[in-house]
Amino acid sequence: MPAETNPFMTLALEQAQAAARRGEVPVGAVLVDGKGTVLAAQGNRTIELSDPTAHAEILVIRQACEQQQSQRLSGCALHVTLEPCPMCATAISFARIHTLYYGASDPKGGGIAYGPRIFSHSTCHHRPDIYEGIGETQSSALLRKFFKALR
Repeated sequence: MPAETNPFMTLALEQAQAAARRGEVPVGAVLVDGKGTVLAAQGNRTIELSDPTAHAEILVIRQACEQQQSQRLSGCALHVTLEPCPMCATAISFARIHTLYYGASDPKGGGIAYGPRIFSHSTCHHRPDIYEGIGETQSSALLRKFFKALR
């Protein structure tokens, strides 16, 4: 499914492009409440913040939790350009995010369809509804372009 049909994924792609311009791995995330209001939009900032946990998903979860004055984001949807890593998948579960939409799959570092498959474990506290491949073409192209330029 193209990102153009999902305005929140389009915004996540814009955040990923901004991250790339900052020299960060181009991943963007947007967190939306149940009414469709954007609570937070961020791109990766691990280099900028000297923080290995400053993934786009973590940043939007932190921002939205602070706004909502709650550690739970029940009823919210997360739109992210790349399959979340195990750390981010665990945070998504702990935050009780209702729905996860992601673009490109991540065979090397993913934590949902690849790798440890966090949501498939019996010890997982919460499993969001998951929709993959949203904006996949655009997300994958952005990542390929970024890593090609590094080589």
